[in-house]
Amino acid sequence: MNTLENKRILIIGFVWPEPNSSAAGTRMMQLISFFKKKGVKITFASTASESQFSKELIGVDKKRIALNCSSFDEFILELKPVFVLFDRFMTEEQFGWRVAQHCPDAIRMLDTEDLHCLREARRISVLKNKPFELINDIAKREIASIFRCDVTLMISEFEMELLQSHFRVPHFLLFYLPIWVEDEILNLPNFEERSDFMFIGNFLHSPNHDAVVYLKEVIWPLLFKKFPEAKMQVYGAYPTPKINSLHNPKQSFFVHGRAESSFEVISKAKVLLAPIRFGAGIKGKLLEAMLYGIPSVTSTIGAEAMNGEFEWNGFIRDSPIEFAEKAIELYQNKPIWLQAQQKGLEILKHRFSKHLFEDTFCEVLIDKLKQFKKYREDNFIGAMLMHHFLQSTKYMAKWIEEKNKR
Repeated sequence: MNTLENKRILIIGFVWPEPNSSAAGTRMMQLISFFKKKGVKITFASTASESQFSKELIGVDKKRIALNCSSFDEFILELKPVFVLFDRFMTEEQFGWRVAQHCPDAIRMLDTEDLHCLREARRISVLKNKPFELINDIAKREIASIFRCDVTLMISEFEMELLQSHFRVPHFLLFYLPIWVEDEILNLPNFEERSDFMFIGNFLHSPNHDAVVYLKEVIWPLLFKKFPEAKMQVYGAYPTPKINSLHNPKQSFFVHGRAESSFEVISKAKVLLAPIRFGAGIKGKLLEAMLYGIPSVTSTIGAEAMNGEFEWNGFIRDSPIEFAEKAIELYQNKPIWLQAQQKGLEILKHRFSKHLFEDTFCEVLIDKLKQFKKYREDNFIGAMLMHHFLQSTKYMAKWIEEKNKR
């Protein structure tokens, strides 16, 4: 068994992927592309409705599924997948017990996107001014989900280390697979052809929402006072009324909403600003900034787990005053800007190039198939959690299903 060809995977999506709206959508499309390239037969299912921005899934079977409904049991029994990929821990909670009961030999994979419990702990600490507390209700649910799965895909090395050191998750349950970039040479505008500061991000994602509000209310007044010629261009899917209210041409702060093409708007700008105060994982906007040749100024959390031993492609600053000063310096100083641009390309080449991960990921999946019984024997905590999960969740789901029939 040295190939994945003709194996069947069921991907249970939290939502239908929107790669032009979020890094999560890009991540899902990369996983689908990987499995297609390896000859895997793919079925994508979700309880969510498709939107006008959902990506067309060419060569993929699609299925709308329902919560707390035995129709899923019939569906998965007929499908008989070899792999099941849960998109975020919430889908594993909803469908993991049904997969385990009806396809017990299927390899259960979890894609975290980012560590939700870490993001939530940081959000509460920042917005509610409370001490940082990683042990929260989300952590108990998310870590349990990780233990119940055969392998969890992690996009952040920092979070992998946190899971092993703080929560004692065995290394064999985790696999580092960041959002990757294609090895391609793009025709990019030069320093003189670019203008303006910019931000891009999905505003349904609370760290992005907070970052732009913080940028407008705290950092931009400092920057604009010292550099009145500056213009700030903000793009992002699903802007809230609060985000739209930040649009202020008199202060050269422009909110545009969804960008049809991230390449078009990022490659025309000169410096990306991302004062991210809480969050987790790696930031898709900062990867795209490097790919499209634009240096950035971000926070410590923004750059977390991205540059490794390499220098950042711009500046990392948490102080609003220093953030504004470095943004202006990067914008005005061509030699520093060019050096920062090159640093970004080095980070991509050595840390996020697609070829660094594809073969190893394939080998891990084949190994899981060959030795899944041994791995499960070594994961007693996961077996114990699955046992109790089956007993509690199964009967709760059946009760809800009967209740809904009335």
